[in-house]
Amino acid sequence: MTDNVENLIIVHLTALRSEVKEMRNEMHAEFKDVKHRLTQLEGHTLGSRRDAVAVQEDVYRQQATIDSITERLTRIERRLELA
Repeated sequence: MTDNVENLIIVHLTALRSEVKEMRNEMHAEFKDVKHRLTQLEGHTLGSRRDAVAVQEDVYRQQATIDSITERLTRIERRLELA
């Protein structure tokens, strides 16, 4: 009787160990997928930030050009006594 109980316990523990191993493998695969997707998301975020910086640089460059043109126009108006 004791042998049957011990064998039954061993069978159950073996089954549990197998299930735990299976779950661990599934979780490892899912975590790998999540890490991959997170890496892609970080890459896209950095790309968006780079684009935003480039747009801001263009705005600053355009504003500097507008300021320069405004100064030149003001000087021309003064020389021609239009202002």
